[in-house]
Amino acid sequence: MARKKRRFEPVAVSAAEQKKDVRYEDAFQHKVGERIENAGRVFEGQGRNILYGIAALVVLGAIIWIFYAWNGRSNAAAQTALGKAIETSQAPISETPQPAGSTQKTFKSEKERAEASVNEFQAVADKFGGSAGEKAKYFAAVNRLTLDRAAGEQELQSISGGSSPVAKLAKFALAQALADDGKTDDAAALYKELSDSGDPVLSKETVDFELAKLYEKQGKKDDAANLLYDLVKKASDAKDMEGKPVPLSTTAESAKDKLKELDPLKAAQIPEPAEIGTDLPSGG
Repeated sequence: MARKKRRFEPVAVSAAEQKKDVRYEDAFQHKVGERIENAGRVFEGQGRNILYGIAALVVLGAIIWIFYAWNGRSNAAAQTALGKAIETSQAPISETPQPAGSTQKTFKSEKERAEASVNEFQAVADKFGGSAGEKAKYFAAVNRLTLDRAAGEQELQSISGGSSPVAKLAKFALAQALADDGKTDDAAALYKELSDSGDPVLSKETVDFELAKLYEKQGKKDDAANLLYDLVKKASDAKDMEGKPVPLSTTAESAKDKLKELDPLKAAQIPEPAEIGTDLPSGG
């Protein structure tokens, strides 16, 4: 349940005290303080020490409330800063200057854009923690691949060690980078981990399709065909809540085309959409 922001109002002061600075108090804190003070007149000696302890807890509660209020504002600021950095990373590459009055960022080269992106993402990561900071580190690492591939891969390796959604994305990005570098065994191991994890962060279809393409690159044609067959067969057999066939996703369609290329006979075992449901009894 979201915490309600308490309203702070000035406490009334006498005419003799109006020249002093007006103090602002939490109404709840003011009432609790009065009760503690009144009870203190009853419990003298050691009893007063106990009441001071209770008062300290009230103050601690106020500090915790302030922290959560600040944390909410901080998260909003972090998301805004992260969004601006993402816009920079997606800015177009163009040698043509923008028209007068345009606020659209453009860069002359991929390297120039990557440098600006890394700086902005790193600034977000340095200033903010939590989810926004973790995402900023991931985006900084991905963009750093353009500037210093080894450093970018090392950063992705560091981020991928956790179990958060960002860690899974970092592992996938690292697998892609390693595959491009020709380190197919290392890349395949990462793809296999992601595929077996069953984590919803990354579509299993996407991971398996990338793994199948990697198997093909390694010369493991049968492994690639078997993986593609399982992917396409599962997608073709999928039904919606009404029991109707679900259209193949773009990834499944691409996997089907690749399967036809690698093993036409195995691909032929999967019925075409027009064939699905033809054996159902007709209504009367």
